[in-house]
Amino acid sequence: MNTSLRSPLIYTLFVLPALILFIMFFLYPIGSSLYYSLTSWNGVSAEPRFVGLSNYAKALTDERFWISTRNNGFFIAFSVLIQVPLIVLFSLLIANVKKLKGLYKTAVFLPSIMSTAVIGILWGFIYEPNIGLLNQLLETVGISPVYWLSDNRFAMISILVTNAWQWTGFYIVMVLAAILAIPKDLDEAAAIDGATAVQRAFKITLPLIRPIISVVIMLSIAGAMKAADIVLVMTKGGPAGSTEVLATYMIKYAITNFKYGYGNTIAVLIFALTLVLTAVYQLLVARRNERVEY
Repeated sequence: MNTSLRSPLIYTLFVLPALILFIMFFLYPIGSSLYYSLTSWNGVSAEPRFVGLSNYAKALTDERFWISTRNNGFFIAFSVLIQVPLIVLFSLLIANVKKLKGLYKTAVFLPSIMSTAVIGILWGFIYEPNIGLLNQLLETVGISPVYWLSDNRFAMISILVTNAWQWTGFYIVMVLAAILAIPKDLDEAAAIDGATAVQRAFKITLPLIRPIISVVIMLSIAGAMKAADIVLVMTKGGPAGSTEVLATYMIKYAITNFKYGYGNTIAVLIFALTLVLTAVYQLLVARRNERVEY
């Protein structure tokens, strides 16, 4: 038995299935996208026509591409600057609840297991100009109805709020698990020394959960770069392209307009931007928070 385990062939056989899946579902699609991004192809004809870097030049000079990139930036900024602090706040509040803690955890997690289509339709009713709940509440204080999804001043923020509502609970459960894993002795000792709940949160809890907060931020950045379904369900990128994001921009060209080569160019650019953003964050911030000792 020991002799068999020393054989490199045994380890190769164990690694091989995972390696084959990695090549089939990760490396091959990336290589295929890179190849087709250099071509002009409608996805149907037999032979794609090689065009070099012209697709990339077209993308980088296309105003809609930069509008879509800006909107993905809005997703990232909203997630990191607003959603993450709210996640930490609600996690701290739920962690200190004495009764019905399981109910609160289930309630906040529920939206994240719902279909994005369902959530988009649900919030579409809330944002409805005439009978929507939000406008009904505004009317009670004398504010005229707002066209949340058809006015380019409000459409993007409406989608950002909906997206945050869907995924906040998922991240709260992650942060809450980290908080509940902190030894209670630390919190009790600080309380005996006279530290208030706010002081214990800032001086003990938050420093000890920095690694998981770092993970939440990185997942939020990656999720913001691939956002598409909530936009397609709620506005389809409108009004007038004001809520278009890179993924919906790619879908419209690759699928709707049969410009498969250009669509792959956008896919490659999305991958590259996501890789750069997560790598920079990992190098500058996340690496400092990798280990915390109690």
